[in-house]
Amino acid sequence: MRNLFLVVEHMQASVAERQRAKNAEQTSNRMKSRFTEAQIVGMIKEHDAGMPAAEVCRKHDLRQGTFYKYKSRYGGMEVSDVAKLRAMEDENAKLKRLLADAMLDNVVLKDFLGKN
Repeated sequence: MRNLFLVVEHMQASVAERQRAKNAEQTSNRMKSRFTEAQIVGMIKEHDAGMPAAEVCRKHDLRQGTFYKYKSRYGGMEVSDVAKLRAMEDENAKLKRLLADAMLDNVVLKDFLGKN
């Protein structure tokens, strides 16, 4: 009976810990950018229209390395595509958390059953 109490207590603690981690992750999930996705897509379209990368960077006060990082990530996308990408990334992160939670619960239960 005591072992069962310890397992329940451990699971409650892990649930509380996961909730705290989830809240912290939601507040700092993504690094804040000075630019919205629409602005980034606009910069890339300016470059694709023939404006040199150095001019685009100067116009938007942006380093070329950052511009090319944005271009590699968002190149060829429309604003709606970027929104879909963000939604899929958020869903993927949520599913990964759910899997980690299930695996942790599985380990705790196996540990409990192994001790009996």
